[in-house]
Amino acid sequence: MAVAKDNKETYLFTRVDKNTKSLPVSFEDWALKAREILPDGPFDYIIGGSGVEETLAANIKAFSRWAIVPRMLRDVTHRSAHITLFGQQLRTPVLLAPVGMQAIAHPDGELATARAAAAAGIPFVVSTVSSYSLEQIAQTMGDAPRWFQLYWSNDREVSASMVRRAEAAGYSAIVLTVDTIMQGWKRRDLRNGYSPLREGKGLANYIQDPVFRSRLTEVTPENAVEEIIRGIYHPALSWGDIAFLREHTSLPILLKGILHPEDAKLALEHGADGIVVSNHGGRQLDGAVSALEALPGIAEAVNGRLPVLLDSGVRTGSDVIKAMALGANAVMIGRPFMLGLAVAGEQGVASVLDTLLGELDVAMALSGSNTVADLNPSILVRV
Repeated sequence: MAVAKDNKETYLFTRVDKNTKSLPVSFEDWALKAREILPDGPFDYIIGGSGVEETLAANIKAFSRWAIVPRMLRDVTHRSAHITLFGQQLRTPVLLAPVGMQAIAHPDGELATARAAAAAGIPFVVSTVSSYSLEQIAQTMGDAPRWFQLYWSNDREVSASMVRRAEAAGYSAIVLTVDTIMQGWKRRDLRNGYSPLREGKGLANYIQDPVFRSRLTEVTPENAVEEIIRGIYHPALSWGDIAFLREHTSLPILLKGILHPEDAKLALEHGADGIVVSNHGGRQLDGAVSALEALPGIAEAVNGRLPVLLDSGVRTGSDVIKAMALGANAVMIGRPFMLGLAVAGEQGVASVLDTLLGELDVAMALSGSNTVADLNPSILVRV
């Protein structure tokens, strides 16, 4: 923390010291640095989207269509970004989104991300296709908050086994991704001939799962990959499957990938505990509505009856403010921390989080907000 002694004003934004001044600050600079480090395949997999990437661009543009209207003389000395989700007190409304196969960015992968998240007190949503097992990641995080993201399997018992393992390992919520019934058409990956799953980067949770292992005549990386690919895309996934999932876990279940208000209402009807408004960061359906554009309608549809999170397109602290003002209870970030991981491992993730939380604090103060309860549509105007 830096204090300007002349006017006694205390700044809560990110401090600059010898350990961080050599690292990038903006998302764009992190991307440029990561481009220097990573081969084409991993870099394009992280940074790219599906099709011609209209949805990817729309996620960013949507935030620029809203402007914050600062309020003055409101005494914002005692600011707090604390929130409560599912009975858990969190220091900030920011979570790390489930991003699979993080070893493509850095050898330490999810373990580096887990350490940075734990140190920052930010929940880490661990992917089904992580490079390290959910148990290894849990051990790394200790008592720090963590959720588990589930890719539904055609073999229901594998899905049930995964959530039981997550609950036993201290994860406090299950995030069911519902928008990957088919793989998005990703031109960059096709051009590069790149599939990190086929390279064995996301096998850890499967290789260590007793039910999944029982389905293989011989447990080898090659056999595991083929079995995962046979099971991970599930066009028959339906609302009735939530009831099956509920039978196997007492944890809150959030549905990630909801973009239509009617689907939000159906989520309520079928017992979901939360919604993540997301278009998978523009990685699934190109030409889809942006997450931020979908958010107000979904927030109105659920009317506070369950938490609504926003994922896709969040880059800055001001983006967090805008999402919260439009109805989100919290947000998730993905690409920003992945670029930090690629550039500097755990330190890179920590630096990205430090910057984002610093920006968030400044944005709250300058918008005249002391708490997240102050973040409502009255502080925004449509541009």
